[in-house]
This record gives sequence, C-alpha cells and structure tokens, in this order.
Amino acid sequence: MLFKITVLGDGGVGKTALTVQFTMSSFVETYDPTIEDCYRKQWVVDDQPCLLEVLDTAGQEEYTALRDQWIRDGEGFLIVYSITSRPTFERVERIVERVLRVKEDENQYPYSSYHQQSPYSHSPQHQHQQQQQHQQQQRRRTPIVIVGNKKDQYHSREVSTDEGASLARSLGCDFYEASAKTNSNVESGFKSLVRQIKVNKRGGGEQGVGGGSGSGIGGGRRKKQKCVIL
Repeated sequence: MLFKITVLGDGGVGKTALTVQFTMSSFVETYDPTIEDCYRKQWVVDDQPCLLEVLDTAGQEEYTALRDQWIRDGEGFLIVYSITSRPTFERVERIVERVLRVKEDENQYPYSSYHQQSPYSHSPQHQHQQQQQHQQQQRRRTPIVIVGNKKDQYHSREVSTDEGASLARSLGCDFYEASAKTNSNVESGFKSLVRQIKVNKRGGGEQGVGGGSGSGIGGGRRKKQKCVIL
C-alpha cells in the first residue's frame, strides 16, 4: 500500500534532515535549501508492509505558489517548526489552515452547504459557528502531525514543549518534539501519520490514532528533483 506524505514548514527548520534521517538513517549536517525532493521507503507499520513516498518541500517564501500543488498531491502532512525559532512556530497554524483549505477545495466541500440549513444562516454568528464546525471536521479527516524539530538544541530553545503540545491540541493534530540529529522521535512522527492515513483509506475519520501528543514526554539554488528508492 502506498502512502503519500508531504513535509511542510519554514526554511531552515530541518525538513530535509528529518526526511533523510527517516528514509536513509543519516543526518544532513549542512543546510542546502530544497525545492522539491522525493524519497521512498519500504516500512512495516502494525505488521502491514507499506511503501512511503515522502515529498520534502521548500520553505522559502518565493516558492509558496508551489505549495498548493504539494498539498493536493499529499495524503498526510508532517508540519515542522524549529524549537529554536519562535517565528517558525508561529507559522504553523497558518500552514495547517492552508492545508485544510486546499483539501476542502479539492473535495468540493464548501461552507455554503451549511449556510442553507437554517433561516438564521446568514447571520455572522451562525456562519462563524458553521465555519468552525467545518474546520474541525476537516482536521479529523486530514492526517496532520506537528513536529518541533531540533530538541537536541535545548540551550537555544525559544518554544516550550507545552506551547507546542497546546497548539497541536487546539488544531486537533498529533504532536512530537524530535531531533533529526539524534534520531529522537523521528520514526514516531511518521508512524503516527501513516496510521492516520490508513484510517482515512478505510473510510474512517478519527484523529490522533497515532497516540496523541508524543513530544518526547513519553531562496537558495534549486535542487534537482529526484526520488530515492530504498
């Protein structure tokens, strides 16, 4: 069974390092801005063989036009920030909302279908409530895991574990703090995402099937696109 995972987040948060650590069991020391790289990995999750296709994407602002296509192509999303950079953390909610918007457009599931159900549907309060309800349903349907990377750099921390867990909980997403360098919680984040995608493929809608919060408490040159098959 094929699972398509898209890794999103700001530039420099360690998306490539996480992806390479997961797929190739090695750590990328140097920062080389990515445009779009595809990796493949054969894996076994819950005794079921899986083929993972992991798309590592650009975080730089000049490539945001490509992001919607990356989202459309993905079945599950690993959204990464760096615990050493508060601005990258503050971008997470906007990235999650963008994923939900693109997936909503793809599924042709407009808010207007709710607005016609009540004689009070045109009131701002009713529309806001229906919009919130719809977004919550979208979160349950769209597999998303939030990862706070670089937890080995605790001396430079700008975002606490509690803040990351609280944001993920408010967005209805699983959460992990990880370190691509020490390979801490890297597989856990991907495994949670695969489990959520499996639920969707079976037609379910549960969120957080990977075990909830797993934070460890418990503009450069263009790279040539490639697909690494392991």
